[in-house]
Amino acid sequence: MQALSFPKSSIFAFLSILLAISACSKESSNPPNIVIIYADDMGYGDLAIQNPNSKIPTPNLDKLAKEGMRFTDAHSSSGICSPSRYALLTGTYHWRRQFGIVGAFGKPFFAETDITLPQLLQAEGYSTACIGKWHLGWNWEFQNQPTAEVEQWGKMTKYYLPEDIDWNQPVSGGPLDRGFDYYFGDGTINFPPYAWVENDRIIQAPSETMDINNIGFEVKEGSWEFRPGPKVKDWNPYEVLPTLAKKTEEWIKAQDKNKPFFLYFALPSPHAPIIPNDEFDGKSQAGPYGDFMVQTDWVIGEVLAALKENGLEENTIVIFSADNGPEHYAWERAEKFDHFSMGDFRGLKRDVWEGGHHVPFIVKWPGHIQEESVSNELISQIDVMATIANIIGIEMPEKAAPDSYDFTAVFTGKDYHSPLREATIHNTNAKIWGIRKGDWLYINDSTGGLRPMPESFKELTGYTDFHTPGLLFNMKEDPEQRDNLFEKFPEKITELSALLEDYRESESTANRTK
Repeated sequence: MQALSFPKSSIFAFLSILLAISACSKESSNPPNIVIIYADDMGYGDLAIQNPNSKIPTPNLDKLAKEGMRFTDAHSSSGICSPSRYALLTGTYHWRRQFGIVGAFGKPFFAETDITLPQLLQAEGYSTACIGKWHLGWNWEFQNQPTAEVEQWGKMTKYYLPEDIDWNQPVSGGPLDRGFDYYFGDGTINFPPYAWVENDRIIQAPSETMDINNIGFEVKEGSWEFRPGPKVKDWNPYEVLPTLAKKTEEWIKAQDKNKPFFLYFALPSPHAPIIPNDEFDGKSQAGPYGDFMVQTDWVIGEVLAALKENGLEENTIVIFSADNGPEHYAWERAEKFDHFSMGDFRGLKRDVWEGGHHVPFIVKWPGHIQEESVSNELISQIDVMATIANIIGIEMPEKAAPDSYDFTAVFTGKDYHSPLREATIHNTNAKIWGIRKGDWLYINDSTGGLRPMPESFKELTGYTDFHTPGLLFNMKEDPEQRDNLFEKFPEKITELSALLEDYRESESTANRTK
């Protein structure tokens, strides 16, 4: 048989094709990097692309939404921050552990049996980092009980002085004990210690105490909301956000392109204190808060640019969301600037009303998520853990992420039966509970609010109070929660109240049949 012969040019072309196929195959087998960017107290209506009447430009977040999928019905576990952060990182409803935030120098929110998303990824060989706001507790080494006291918000508050804490010891129970290889941040911007923490150590020991009546700087809107306690000499709150942005960019640039990473970038903004740096003053039409949102958007743009500049963008899943709805300043902002941070939803941070937990949610995954796609599927932040685990190919350990649903099919546009979630619990405190099933939402109280809505805001919006023992809304027809159907559909009340109790008593709510 005569041997086949090929011109050299054909051989080289063939080898080039093989190499290209091999390279593509190798690239496609590389697990994606994961970046979660988590804003603080940012309302649904603060994202310009989903608020036609916005007075705040958010070009970088708008661009991210156009490059990926924007969810219109996304929710945090709670209407306040520590519980929502816990739920995001564990795939577990916060109320299985506690309702409130972690106070200054508070113990960890986590139980030692909890399994976190960074722990799963760390076990798969990922480099893991948390940069920014932690607010989930540490085990501090105290020399004694708090020795100082001050009046704040109408009551006496005890607090620690610098000498009450051993700053030389590593601090356990924080990010490094929850699956993160690296941590950098100030813990929580308005809680002591006012100092930088790197990994499990205070970089510089505090030597002074924060005077809550004289911070040393002017706040640009609202109040400082600082708690008293130890601080580093010359601590400048205006340096917190720029420092975290710079540190995040540096960490991204230091990553080995051959090793996947997980970055949880927890912004301290636009949470109070509302302190945009001077160069952002006047960049919005919604006052200093709007300017702070512009700066927050700019920081996010810098982080996304760092991914692109370092050749990491194409193989990175970026998830953006916020821990809860906007703070009470949003009422005055709506009246003064005609900017509704809560969007068209009723309620604010701390509420079981929709505005307390209905948050922005964007996912970008080049080559897998269709650009400029919008999903109306109800999703909770607790679903992030099961979804990422499935994408990476991680077999979920027993009892891990008990409330997390896998949303991979929604991300990738594959066929699935909607809704994916049988039901979703809305809760902030031990008293008021809501349950959403399909279009229906039941709240077991006459209000979903922690505090009364101002009369001036009622006049502006036409909202009225309700007086039934519970509330029922059709969220598809009435997302603003104006038409209480409690007395019209008693059978729906019976169904949803029973399901709520079933969920509260269950050990797991994930993957239940509808």
